Amino acid sequence: MPQHSPFPHLFAPLDLGFTTLPNRILMGSMHTGLEEDKGSLHRLADYFAARARGGAGLMVTGGIAPNRQGWLAPFGAKLTTTTEAKQHAPVTTAVHNAGGKICLQILHAGRYGMHPMLVAPSPIRARISPFRPWEMSPRLIRATIRDFARSAALAREAGYDGVEIMGSEGYLINQFTVPRTNKRTDAWGGSFENRIRFPLEIMRAVREKTGPDFIVIFRISMLDLVEDGSTWDEVVAFAKAIETAGATIINTGIGWHEARIPTIATMVPRGAYTWVTERLKTAVGIPLITTNRINTPEKAEEILATGQADMVSMARPLLADPDFPRKAKAGQANAINTCIACNQACLDHVFEQKTASCLVNPRAATGNLPQAPEGKGAIAVVGAGPAGLSAAVELATRGFSVHLFEASGAIGGQFNLAKRIPGKEEYAETIRYFDTMLKKTGVAVHLNTGAGADFLLKKGFQEVVLATGVAPRIPALEGIGHPKVLSYTDVLSDQKPVGKKVAIIGAGGIGFDVAMYLTANHQVLASDAARIAAYQQEWGIDQNYQHRGGLTDPQPETPARQVWLLQRSKGKVGAGLGKTTGWAHRLTLKNRGVQMWNSVQYHRVDDAGLHLSVNGKQQILDVDHVIVCAGQEPLRTLQAPLEAAGIRVHLIGGAKLAAELDAKRAIEEGMVVAQTIRPG
Repeated sequence: MPQHSPFPHLFAPLDLGFTTLPNRILMGSMHTGLEEDKGSLHRLADYFAARARGGAGLMVTGGIAPNRQGWLAPFGAKLTTTTEAKQHAPVTTAVHNAGGKICLQILHAGRYGMHPMLVAPSPIRARISPFRPWEMSPRLIRATIRDFARSAALAREAGYDGVEIMGSEGYLINQFTVPRTNKRTDAWGGSFENRIRFPLEIMRAVREKTGPDFIVIFRISMLDLVEDGSTWDEVVAFAKAIETAGATIINTGIGWHEARIPTIATMVPRGAYTWVTERLKTAVGIPLITTNRINTPEKAEEILATGQADMVSMARPLLADPDFPRKAKAGQANAINTCIACNQACLDHVFEQKTASCLVNPRAATGNLPQAPEGKGAIAVVGAGPAGLSAAVELATRGFSVHLFEASGAIGGQFNLAKRIPGKEEYAETIRYFDTMLKKTGVAVHLNTGAGADFLLKKGFQEVVLATGVAPRIPALEGIGHPKVLSYTDVLSDQKPVGKKVAIIGAGGIGFDVAMYLTANHQVLASDAARIAAYQQEWGIDQNYQHRGGLTDPQPETPARQVWLLQRSKGKVGAGLGKTTGWAHRLTLKNRGVQMWNSVQYHRVDDAGLHLSVNGKQQILDVDHVIVCAGQEPLRTLQAPLEAAGIRVHLIGGAKLAAELDAKRAIEEGMVVAQTIRPG
């Protein structure tokens, strides 16, 4: 790389002997649902071709099973026949035509499968699956080794540049390697040497079937984060054995899916697990890939420059922005649509059997929308929250003259509240991205401008996009005007003082955010290293690796306040939170002593506090403040007068539907509406 390159280590080639990767960026494996398309993988081909054009050095598909027992779900993606291999040819052809390289991940779900045929080394049911696995016989073990090798050979036949063998995150191979799930007493269990026999024989068989000039990445669980996981000495010995068995690269796996520690959510500090990869660096001679919460080229460059790894894996960041590498290489890092690790449209979708998308990039896995005709004329967008920003940028990209009006002094809308929540600081990156794109696309931004109907009519706009957002809903509660009562905007936006004892009315996403904000100590941590240390302490991650699985006793943050989080409905408090992150939010608040009550009826607020009933039993919460997080009302008073004057009005985001500040829907609606507006 030339000396003036902003990220010289990130864009240094990596020589693998028989082939060279153009840079150190791996688009790591991530299941999108596109792998499950029956009869055609052309959408998957388009998806990876876009990332190849964007400059990823190497990509890995979502997990593909080597046999039926290895399915993640019934009739899931597998690679077992020549016919199936031919279906993958459009993927590899599209990637190679775009100048990229791609590996197929071979993943056997083991006891994590969601079907009754699942198998495992021992018949121990996983908490995350409803089925108890069948114990594998020695004969089935040997057949499964052959199935892995057959899938690898078929991947080569399909045109893939290599395979990744999924040996981490608690899937089948990982289930063999640790005493937690391997209770066997035969040659495939018991001693450490017996427990790693299965993956080593897979590695040898794959190398034998595919030849020396084929990339074989082996993904090792370097930190299980579950009890009775691997010791550090076992991780090192296993990695050395995998290298000897013929692996080209070792990838870092972090945490089992059943671990009770968040490892990829936005609350996890950037680069929180590079230390474990670095620790293995001197033990093996082949390249090591590090992973988890690396979402900017600056962080990736720092990791590589300090010698913590040879490559960085970024799956969701390239879902959010396929052109991440190209932009970084060109010195345009500020134009990268940064992954904020919210999981709302990617992992949550996949776990709901939907195709993955991305909150900040609704196009992520859907392919390109049909090209809309070039726009002409002026359009007003009122409101610079996520919906308005999305619409304004899309309209300007099409060629419209766009005027964006915002009553406050800053763009971002509700994201300006979200970024203040500890663990959601990444939301500021989306505001930064849209600010860059507004300038790049030439949107005229008018801050501190309350655009009323008369104002818009006087300016002559014939088309108006209303993204005016929401206002907090005020419940009909006696004493709602009492000085003890505050809205969530009073707390998060106006930052009004809040006492030491607080009741929160409403336990949706906003209620949880306010509880996180009020219980945090808001300690200023000056560096990523300090943030990682605090995270490890809170969740009980043993960086010294003195215990199996890398676990130690967690030391939760001492709460700044005593908080009651209340909801009217029955059932689990926070049941509507994201599937892959909600549990972590609940556990964080539980560890901070937050009382979460359901089946609550509110009576009144007075000097004594909040009068309520829980399951019919009346009581008084002696609190300093009551924070109302009881939903929102849409702000769309402009709609009627504009439409009465003959103006075409498009409602998007909270102005269309006030639904728990749904940024995923808001950003997508902004994009779609902007695509459907016809030239004036």
